[in-house]
Amino acid sequence: MALAVSIQGQGRFDSLPARSTLVRWIKATLERDAELTLRFVGAADARRLNREFRGKDYATNVLTFDYAHAPVVRADIVLCVPVVRREARAQRKAFRDHLAHLVVHGVLHAQGLDHDRVATARTMEARELRILAGL
Repeated sequence: MALAVSIQGQGRFDSLPARSTLVRWIKATLERDAELTLRFVGAADARRLNREFRGKDYATNVLTFDYAHAPVVRADIVLCVPVVRREARAQRKAFRDHLAHLVVHGVLHAQGLDHDRVATARTMEARELRILAGL
């Protein structure tokens, strides 16, 4: 499977995994060739993007902008590091574990999965759990 990945903003934040780890998480989730951008942002950028594209005025943990699902997955996945850190502390999870979950979650969205209904949420959650168990 071919993967082209651009990682942006990684140098702005401490304690982010190495590129090789992020790529491993992405590859574990993909079902087809992909061209992805993984971008790490602060709260102000995440809030602006969430407001502009989803109409929600708060910083969220992950946003996926999926442009194509086939034959090649094309997407931008934006992760808000301060929100991920805050959620990890609140949920008593390791930051790295929570970040892995959100990378997997974003890549599943990039492939067209969603959790807007109960049935699709169950399917997506089951896939997340299976992938994360393999990591």
